[in-house]
Amino acid sequence: MLDALTRDLRAASPASLTRAARRAYTLAFLTLAVPGVPLGAVLALWRPLDPGGAGQLLSLVALAAALAGVALYLAGRTARDPSLRAPHELLAAAIQRATAPAVPFLIGCAFLRSGVTVALLWGLALLLFLVGRPPAVSGPVSQQAG
Repeated sequence: MLDALTRDLRAASPASLTRAARRAYTLAFLTLAVPGVPLGAVLALWRPLDPGGAGQLLSLVALAAALAGVALYLAGRTARDPSLRAPHELLAAAIQRATAPAVPFLIGCAFLRSGVTVALLWGLALLLFLVGRPPAVSGPVSQQAG
């Protein structure tokens, strides 16, 4: 996957940069999310967490959504950073965007014993993963600093 990412970055066409950004996004999400599953399983075995009532559960989901929103906002700022060159800003923004779905996913991993909590948080993570996917690059790509 890294070889394909490098190849797409070097090609520097709009289609290849789109593929590179999407690969970086997926790879960054997996890098953040995969360790959460075994750690959550260990936590569920030794000290399972209970989200409490419906109010606490909704607060937990709202907190995850708010933190993910901050991550998306910061990634958007990186994407518009004039000091970064086109391929670098795309890659940096894609990697930062991946933190948005990783937040509710990782919080869900802490509650693996609670099916409803996991379903809500991982559903939010899936929605954020699809919404946060880097858009297609269009037009000529400038390689010079802005």
